[in-house]
Amino acid sequence: MGGGFGGLYTAKALANTNVNVTLIDKRNFHLFQPLLYQVATGTLSPADISAPLRSVFSKSKNTKVLLGEVSDIDPKTQQVVMGDQSISYDTLIVATGANHSYFGKDNWQELAPGLKTVEDAIEMRRRIFMAFEAAEKETDLEKRRALLTFVIVGGGPTGVELAGAIAELAYQTLKEDFRNVDTSEAKILLLQGGNRILPHISPELSEEATSALQKLGVVIQTQTRVTNIENDIVTFKKGDEVQEVASKTILWAAGVQGSPMGRILAERTGVECDRSGRVIVEPDLSIKGYNNIFVIGDLANFSHQNGSPLPGVAPVAKQEGEYVARLIKLRLQGSTLSQFSYNDVGSLAMIGQNLAVVDLGFLKLTGFLAWVFWLVIHIYFLIEFDTKLVVVFQWAWNYITRNRRSRLITGKEAFVSPQTINDSNPYKATETRRTVNV
Repeated sequence: MGGGFGGLYTAKALANTNVNVTLIDKRNFHLFQPLLYQVATGTLSPADISAPLRSVFSKSKNTKVLLGEVSDIDPKTQQVVMGDQSISYDTLIVATGANHSYFGKDNWQELAPGLKTVEDAIEMRRRIFMAFEAAEKETDLEKRRALLTFVIVGGGPTGVELAGAIAELAYQTLKEDFRNVDTSEAKILLLQGGNRILPHISPELSEEATSALQKLGVVIQTQTRVTNIENDIVTFKKGDEVQEVASKTILWAAGVQGSPMGRILAERTGVECDRSGRVIVEPDLSIKGYNNIFVIGDLANFSHQNGSPLPGVAPVAKQEGEYVARLIKLRLQGSTLSQFSYNDVGSLAMIGQNLAVVDLGFLKLTGFLAWVFWLVIHIYFLIEFDTKLVVVFQWAWNYITRNRRSRLITGKEAFVSPQTINDSNPYKATETRRTVNV
């Protein structure tokens, strides 16, 4: 269940073997989520980072792909329910990933979209570029300031990469494109709850990333907790000090929670979940009491290696999927495997053009070399060869021209008439107008 990195690499490792594989996903494509931020900021298009699942497995004659969403699991009869259809299984691998977490403030989701799906990226792209378009027409300086203020909540890799990409847009790419507004007046504010951005890498590289973002023009606020988002106002608290900032574009990159399938598994099997909704798995990635049900990827809480859960990144899901595939093949031969062990391949984040940080443990890179390493690793993890070629060409063209060709404003609310711009929301046409005093 799930065509992300975990499900995809499990199925690929079982391709053309003596087992029947059914891969179920509610989308007909695999999405390379680490590059979603480049779709959101106009560097790549959705097709550049997607691969049709049927195409991926077209030569794997033992693999069947089904488009649908599993709504229930019956571990006693060993069946999953998809619509009005029940599908039997001998072994079940659940790799349905994670969603955004707004820490109990689910009403913030409409106001501050996250970045997990193609639709999220397109919506984020629409908001970012509509902000510049609306600022071009706005004559009120205070309202223009709010339009050119971008707030990103969360200082992990997604937040850092979004902040760097928007800064390059405002201060470089778009600088000559508008006539009535100076895009370099934009303010990019990155809010991080911890004491430093990129907390998963070494402190010195985190400091390098901070310095690089600040040189790009990003304002970083650490040890800062968002307490409210309402009427285009972000309220946040740093120590005892409460601050507010007016912004029309608020982007969420802070928390994640396990998909609803974790709750369903808990109800049907009694397995425990952590506070984030991730399923607590056994050392072999199965769940307690059911050695034929495995949970891998972002939905799994595997804490048997160093006492804390493994991070929700592509290499973890890939290695877990390949491990489960090996275990299944060995079980068919009457053998087994020792517990799963993650081989940490390091952490990396893109800051901007020629700027990145890479932490491999034994080797730490910054600047241009880190940027090249980041490019190579992301090309390697893309699934299909033609996709790799397209992305390499796009990156090369963007590097030479510094022009992002995928700056398309799309969606049902893509066009906004100047006569019907809502003062509190420049992205949506409406018959009423209201003013927010800041």
